[in-house]
Order: sequence, then C-alpha cells, then structure tokens
Amino acid sequence: MPDEQNVLGTELETCSEDPMTGFERDGCCRPHPADAGRHELCAVVTEEFLEFSKARGNDLITPRPELNFPGLEPGDRWCLCVGRWLEAEKEGVAPPVVLEATSEAVLEDVMFTTLNEYEYEG
Repeated sequence: MPDEQNVLGTELETCSEDPMTGFERDGCCRPHPADAGRHELCAVVTEEFLEFSKARGNDLITPRPELNFPGLEPGDRWCLCVGRWLEAEKEGVAPPVVLEATSEAVLEDVMFTTLNEYEYEG
C-alpha cells in the first residue's frame, strides 16, 4: 500500500485477512471512491459493538455466504464505517481501534485524541 498513510502518519498496515475485510476485500481500511460508507477504520470488534450494530440494522454476526461474508466474532478485526463507529462511541460501545491499520482519512471526522483513547493494546 505505497503512499497510503494511517492516522499515525506512517504506512497503512493491513487490518485483517482472516476474516478478509476492507471495501475491496483486500484486508485494508482505506478510502475508495465507490465506498459511501467509508470503511476506513480498523477495529477489533466486541460483543457489545456487534449487538449495537445489529440493533442498528447492520448484522455483522450472521454469516452471509452469498456475499462472501463469514460473520464476525468478538476479537475479529474489521474495517468499520466511520459513521457507525462514531455512533457507537457516542453510545459508549465503540470497539478498540487499530491505529496502524486505520486510514488517515478518518481524521477528517474523528480527532486523533479520540482515536488514541480507543487504541487497541493487543
């Protein structure tokens, strides 16, 4: 991913290849012109977040083979929509963020200090 930067100002790292994530299903959370949802934030999903997202109409738990989606479990890394993560943060259920794999584009909507508070320590 040459020239792609993360929120730390270094080279953007892969979020996950198991399960395969990213708008293009290439493992990376980065901007894409066709991605209206902006799947640019790499998070380590929690049970709380998965239930929150399901209640908001986006079931990330149930496998959808027809979409090549395995379903997520707590502890999986996944490229989240920036807006959904902000909603979860407001409700107190935002999952931890993998800063090295989160696109610098997220800084347009989320302050670095906020992201840093949620930094994944795994």
